[in-house]
Amino acid sequence: YEVAYWIAKELVNSRIAHFREEEILDATKLYKIQWKERVQTAGRLASLPKDFYPKLRRYIKELKKESPKNPGKMREYERVGHLAKDIVNSRLKKIVSLASAPAQTEQILRNLTDEERLLYNMLYKLINKWRKEIIRVEEEEME
Repeated sequence: YEVAYWIAKELVNSRIAHFREEEILDATKLYKIQWKERVQTAGRLASLPKDFYPKLRRYIKELKKESPKNPGKMREYERVGHLAKDIVNSRLKKIVSLASAPAQTEQILRNLTDEERLLYNMLYKLINKWRKEIIRVEEEEME
């Protein structure tokens, strides 16, 4: 069954249920995601697991909670933080590039997460509005 995360967490804490292994992020999965993102050609995004960003936030939060008690978790927390920033920054650069180019096809945008799709749409509209304003002002000055 699938339920909201907060419900699932309560069920897991009560030992009534457990998270599916494929649903849990770990450092190995993040390294693989980072590598896939880096080998993509310019303007292409690698696919991410379903609900990647919420899972990433939960994973980092759990590591942060465990790190004061465990030096190994502290090192993992730091490594995962660097990996997460690298993945996010790499994808952000590509999204900005895609949004500043002519409208993209669904094939190019299909690997955007919901959060990234929202950002892409906002940037695309903002950049196009800005371009129109700049060109309009320049045309007025030329008259």
